[in-house]
Amino acid sequence: MNQGIIPIREKRQQKGWKMTQTWEHLLFAHWAVSPEAVRGLIPAGLELDTYEGRAWISVIPFLLTGVRLRRLFPVPYVTTFPEINVRTYVRAGSQPGVYFLSLDTSHLLVTKIAESWYRLPYYHTRMDFRANADRIDFQSERRSAGAEAAAFRGSYRPVSEPALARQGTLEHWLTERYTFFCQCKQTSGLYSANVYHEPWMLQRAEADIRENSMLTPLSLSISEKPDLLVYARGVESFIWPLERLLLFEGEKGR
Repeated sequence: MNQGIIPIREKRQQKGWKMTQTWEHLLFAHWAVSPEAVRGLIPAGLELDTYEGRAWISVIPFLLTGVRLRRLFPVPYVTTFPEINVRTYVRAGSQPGVYFLSLDTSHLLVTKIAESWYRLPYYHTRMDFRANADRIDFQSERRSAGAEAAAFRGSYRPVSEPALARQGTLEHWLTERYTFFCQCKQTSGLYSANVYHEPWMLQRAEADIRENSMLTPLSLSISEKPDLLVYARGVESFIWPLERLLLFEGEKGR
C-alpha cells in the first residue's frame, strides 16, 4: 500500500480536458454474469461487451482527491470524498468503454454537478472511508430521496506487488478503458466522454465484504464472493467534456 499515485507524465500533450481528478485506493470487485442478465440495463445504441462470452459487473469503492475544473483553483470541501460505482462494459461501434449503472458519493453538491454536467446516475450516500496501514475500510449507505436502498461494507488490501496488466488478459480488458457512456434522462440521448490516465499498476487483492446490496436495485443476483479482486493505489486523471453519440439508423433500435 506504499506505492505512490501515478501522475500524468506529459500533461502539456493533453488538450481540451475539462476536469481533473485523482482516484485512490481502488478495489475492483468483478463478477461474471450472463449477457442476458445485463443487456436490458444498457440503452439502445450501445452494445454489451463480453469477454469469452461472459458479461461483467464491477463494484468499485475508492477515494476521490484533487477534484477541480481546468483553469480553476480547487474549491474548499469539494476536492476529497469517497465514491463507489457500479459499472458494466459496452461498445459503441468499435469503441470500448464503460457504462455506469450507479455512482454513489457522500458530497451532495458534487452529486448535483455530476448529474447535470455528465448525465451520470449519481446518488447521495452516507460514507466512511479509512485508509489504515494494512487495509482500507469502506462503508456506504444510500440516502437519496426516493432511491432504493443500496449499501456496501467491507475491508480490502493488496496482496501482491504492483504490475501492469498484460494485453489480452481479463484484468487488462476490465481496467484499460478510456471512454464512458451515459444517457440523458430527459432526452434519452446518448453521450460519451474520454478519460486519460497512465496505465494502471494493479495488485491482487483480498476483501472482507460484509454487506453488498449495490446490485439489488438493478435486480441482479451475484455470488457473495467476487470472481476477481484487484487493487490499485491510484492514478491522476483528465476528463474531457461530453459529446453526443451519433448513431446510424440501424443502431438506434438495438
